[in-house]
Amino acid sequence: MKSPYRYHITTFGCQMNKADSERMAGILENMGFEYSEDPNHANLVLYNTCTIRDNAEQKVYSYLGRQAKRKHKQPDLTLVVAGCVAQQEGETLLRRVPELDLVMGPQHANRLRDLLEQVFDGNQVVATEAIQIAEDITKPRRDSSITAWVNVIYGCNERCTYCVVPSVRGKEQSRTPEAIRTEMEVLGQQGYQEITLLGQNIDAYGRDLPGVTESGRHKHTLTDLLYYVHDVPGIERIRFATSHPRYFTERLIRACNELPKVCEHFHIPFQSGDNEVLKAMSRGYTHQKYRRIIDKIREYMPDASISADAIVGFPGETEAQFENTLKLVEDIGFDQLNTAAYSPRPGTPAAHWNEQLSEEVKSDRLQRLNRLVAVKAAERSQRYLGRIEEVLVEDQNPKDTTQVMGRTRGNRLTFFTGDIQELKGQLVKVKITQTRAFSLTGNKE
Repeated sequence: MKSPYRYHITTFGCQMNKADSERMAGILENMGFEYSEDPNHANLVLYNTCTIRDNAEQKVYSYLGRQAKRKHKQPDLTLVVAGCVAQQEGETLLRRVPELDLVMGPQHANRLRDLLEQVFDGNQVVATEAIQIAEDITKPRRDSSITAWVNVIYGCNERCTYCVVPSVRGKEQSRTPEAIRTEMEVLGQQGYQEITLLGQNIDAYGRDLPGVTESGRHKHTLTDLLYYVHDVPGIERIRFATSHPRYFTERLIRACNELPKVCEHFHIPFQSGDNEVLKAMSRGYTHQKYRRIIDKIREYMPDASISADAIVGFPGETEAQFENTLKLVEDIGFDQLNTAAYSPRPGTPAAHWNEQLSEEVKSDRLQRLNRLVAVKAAERSQRYLGRIEEVLVEDQNPKDTTQVMGRTRGNRLTFFTGDIQELKGQLVKVKITQTRAFSLTGNKE
């Protein structure tokens, strides 16, 4: 391989994709590639794609078009599409963009080296078949030196009617607790202080691993995993995402309350506040069950931060049903809410239903929900005023270089005056002097 051989990765979508991109960057660097910020200076350009929303998919095609043109002038350019669009479109992508060298689904991230060797031998490669995911032994190039993702379960067995994830990320496969702990130990030695355990449906962790307890409970659950990895040296904070209300247990809440390193922040999507819509989505719970989970969290940890995901404009959603979502948001008071207007994804049941709502209705509902979210988040933020919060410093504030920024245990972005050279990676006590809907400002104690 010619040196210096440069690579560029653009990542779309979720944290799982970010974690996959970091792993693939690690593989490319082990192969002798150097990172290039500018795709136009790279010999290998990889797009790690997301298919949850339509606009992400359209963006991929426009980026690809630019690089495909470049390839006509530079035939040694290697073009790769990875991730969920690759899994979903497969060979169709090659027909649309014949300049592509490699199309690979998310389960194949760890095989990037083998697949590229086939490409360098002159083949055009499509890797989208379902496989048992190889245990991850790559040292990822992480985007941060303070916080890191650790995958604990790949895939998803749920069948939500709007979601394409199970068909593109495959069925659930849990990593062994030993493999997860080993990865965390290495990260602890490298100076990482905060770990986010990741899974598309993290509460399903361990269901596919052998072993049950005497009481007939699965031996390996997310709760057991938290107890097992909690004392890894060097790791000061542990988070996990994304949770599913159907599997969220009081035992898990108790563990989070008992284990000092587990942050008081829960990301539990509810998607809709209306039971009929939830049923049409095949979510498997009611809004009453969701509210009971939040009540139980607040019973154990009154100050815990709650974030979630919600979809508006699902096929057939009436104004009254949408208002049930607003009521849930009003009642619970989320610290943060990721909102989206429904967009039909190919191959999902809901995409073929007749009662698709107009873009105008979806956009109007999204704006109304977002206004309420901002009001409630600002109310929730006020509880921090005058308090002393522990902030893990991650970076300089790009808008004000006299300030550094980091997150509280409750995941609130916090800014305060300080020198990044001195404070990066430090846990700092900060007295909060100003609150906004989604961030805080304070002074170092």
